[in-house]
Amino acid sequence: MIKVYGRANSINVRRVLWMLDEVGEPFEREDWGRGYRSLDEPAFRALNPVGVVPVIEDGDFRLRESNTIVRYLARKHNRTDLYPDDLRKRALTETFMDWSSTDFGRGMTPVFHGLIVKNPAYVNQVEAGIQEWARQMQVLEAHLTKSGPYVMGESFTIGDIPVGLVVNRWYAIDFKKPDFPAVATYYDRLAQRPGYRAHGRNGTP
Repeated sequence: MIKVYGRANSINVRRVLWMLDEVGEPFEREDWGRGYRSLDEPAFRALNPVGVVPVIEDGDFRLRESNTIVRYLARKHNRTDLYPDDLRKRALTETFMDWSSTDFGRGMTPVFHGLIVKNPAYVNQVEAGIQEWARQMQVLEAHLTKSGPYVMGESFTIGDIPVGLVVNRWYAIDFKKPDFPAVATYYDRLAQRPGYRAHGRNGTP
């Protein structure tokens, strides 16, 4: 059975948990990270010298980096519906995954840490973060309006997993935000998936 190391409220761990639900693979999980055991403990650094969650163990195989783990699980289960074999479709799917870890999520970071974690280092960055996040949400709004209902068009793919978790955080954090009707519809559509309800739209930002 796969073992997941990382707290269940980490947005990166949630990517992996949602994907495990999508492929129907049972797992066990051990809490590590903020509010639990420190990622600086030697026991965790032995699992991941970088000192971040998630990490998985699949038998004698160990893997870190959430998007890499999601791709690994798709390939392991031969889920070409989620991770296309076609070279160009696969590259486009990965574009959305990478975007979520860079520009799409950049504004989210100070907003989340300033308003939810209450980290004083981010308090003065919240307003700028909201503006940047809204700009990126507008990009998603335009894309879904033109090419939806999912980021890759008609079918749900692993590209929707990191994007969907950023969208959940957008709606779950209380601040004044513009209306994005296509994104709101996408948010509701994702909520039809049990994995998103369990690990995404579950009341946790």
